[in-house]
Amino acid sequence: MAFFRTLAAAETVPVLNGDSVTLRVPQMSDYPAWSALREQSRSFLQPWEPSWPADDVSRLAFRKRLKRYVRELDQDQAYPFFVFRAADHTLVGGVTVSQIRRGVSQTCSIGYWMGARYAGQGLMTAAVRTLAQFAFGHLKLRRIEAACLPHNAASIRLLEKTGFKREGYAREYLCIDGAWQDHLLYALLRGDALR
Repeated sequence: MAFFRTLAAAETVPVLNGDSVTLRVPQMSDYPAWSALREQSRSFLQPWEPSWPADDVSRLAFRKRLKRYVRELDQDQAYPFFVFRAADHTLVGGVTVSQIRRGVSQTCSIGYWMGARYAGQGLMTAAVRTLAQFAFGHLKLRRIEAACLPHNAASIRLLEKTGFKREGYAREYLCIDGAWQDHLLYALLRGDALR
């Protein structure tokens, strides 16, 4: 019974249509495309992500990931989306609102990943813009935070291009690719101009 209740939580999240992209909550039917894209993009993604477990792209790991997503949706902790190219509904990456803090904060963090063959085409820029509108509008948040490695020029360009402002530098902020690494800290406020 609890499984069906949590599935219902995922179904209440709208499909988000942006400029050249569609964002939708992941489904089990996405596994083949997701698995292939992640595996093909492994060497491209690993320098920017936490270390991958040995079974990271397995069906079982994906099923566990979906269960976690549904739990986080049900508890208003995170809103994960897969990013599809609108022209042909091809899976190109993922973007997530996470670490939602309500009360006096009304803040969240965002994270994103892009398949190697789709990088540099403006699709993630469109996805981040669409996600920001969802966070400020539908979720009623007032602040979106993001962090990226200081040597990740593509991510810095993406954040600054969409209106995020650099606010600081956090030493050993996240464990990425097996090592605690410094990060640049960015934020976008509801009143900022979303570009």
